[in-house]
Amino acid sequence: MGKPTGFLEIERQERTYRPVGDRIEHYNEFVIPLSDEATKAQSARCMDCGIPFCHSGCPVNNIIPDWNDLVFNDKWQQASDKLHSTNNFPEFTGKICPAPCEEACTLNLTDKPVTIKTIECAIVDKAWENNWIQPQIAPHKTDKKIAVIGSGPAGLACAQQLARAGHSVDVYEKNDRIGGLLRYGIPDFKLNKKLIDRRLKQLKAEGVEFITNTHVGIDITAKQLDNKYDAVVLTGGSEKPRDLEVEGRDLQGIYFAMDFLPQQNKRVSGDTIPENISITATDKHVVVIGGGDTGSDCVGTSIRQGAKSVTQFEIMPKPPEKEDKAITWPNWPLKLRKSSSQEEGCQQDWSVITKSLKGNNGQVTSLNIARLEWVKEDNGRMAMNEIKNSHTEIKADLVLLAMGFVHPFHDGIIQELALELDPRGNIQANTSDYRTSSNKFFAAGDIRRGQSLVVWAIREGRQAARSVDSFLMGESDLPE
Repeated sequence: MGKPTGFLEIERQERTYRPVGDRIEHYNEFVIPLSDEATKAQSARCMDCGIPFCHSGCPVNNIIPDWNDLVFNDKWQQASDKLHSTNNFPEFTGKICPAPCEEACTLNLTDKPVTIKTIECAIVDKAWENNWIQPQIAPHKTDKKIAVIGSGPAGLACAQQLARAGHSVDVYEKNDRIGGLLRYGIPDFKLNKKLIDRRLKQLKAEGVEFITNTHVGIDITAKQLDNKYDAVVLTGGSEKPRDLEVEGRDLQGIYFAMDFLPQQNKRVSGDTIPENISITATDKHVVVIGGGDTGSDCVGTSIRQGAKSVTQFEIMPKPPEKEDKAITWPNWPLKLRKSSSQEEGCQQDWSVITKSLKGNNGQVTSLNIARLEWVKEDNGRMAMNEIKNSHTEIKADLVLLAMGFVHPFHDGIIQELALELDPRGNIQANTSDYRTSSNKFFAAGDIRRGQSLVVWAIREGRQAARSVDSFLMGESDLPE
């Protein structure tokens, strides 16, 4: 390691945020990066731990100790090469990944893990600043044509790997711009869309073709794809939202998170949303149902739009402030985490169930909620019991449903191909070859594994690309 005693001598230092009062006035990113010297000091904290659990903690298996050592020794370009050897888009993960690698860090046993995510972001930022990131154009082209359906992180990673193997790759996207969840699911204050556009230029230079405004299964059939391409990779994500089936659900002012969030992303990009379909939180009492990342994004967006108040309910109990390391480490622990959006002025509450929605003249005006008690049953599962006389009415002019996604939409190509599904409704395909039940059709990312992280999507896209390459060529030199 660069400095074997660094973890004993240097305190953990993380990136900071711009003040709340400043950042909620705009949709720009607000993270303040560390200086080069401070980043080098943080990389020196990576200890000679013997078994780098961060490798397995990271879904793309980033070679973290190696690039920490390179940063400490001022070998930033080599660090970038090492980082990109396992991760196609480290600027995405360096900004929006929850960093399971840090939870797996040996130093997390004392709650002071290496700031891996910060160092990762610093490496790729410096690489772009110095033009070290260039198109990797395949020296030899094959005669194989591949379609990738969906342009989220799984689709983009898969397309890039296949293009670098020399194949012709077309990426189909139903929306007007490329990026999938990165483009229209994650707010600009968390991920500036110029970062996506910058990567798209690289992919185009490598030979990837992008086809937008084309809904596969509607605008083009599976049979047409089968006739045109040697292989097809389905990376369309898990988009069917979990609904709230209670009285009053049909009132106006109740929307899924993914009806609300993309509109603001489009506004930031310069689009005009027609008034008759526009959804905004301005001057409204907003209730967000769901305590995950999507709910947090609804919170931050609502605050920036000028909501009167924002309340976020979670049906599960409040997690503990601190996990039991002896039980959880090096795995991802359940513990209380507060997002930057929640710190901006959100009222959070746990163990809350929505019983009904009330309205006036067809417009929602309030929620009837009740409190829950969670009890462990004999089989070890947690069961919820409604607490008697705990009903409360909460004012709400806008209700945003962010309760997760159950599985991909089945109408369209999944039904046309009659693809086998797993018990949760995702496309059935294993992680050894990513093959579906239909010949030459593959599946990767959330459409296969269910709702998950961007870093998992990148991993699956890369691995699926290797499987497709082997399927077409008999073997593959692409990394696993």
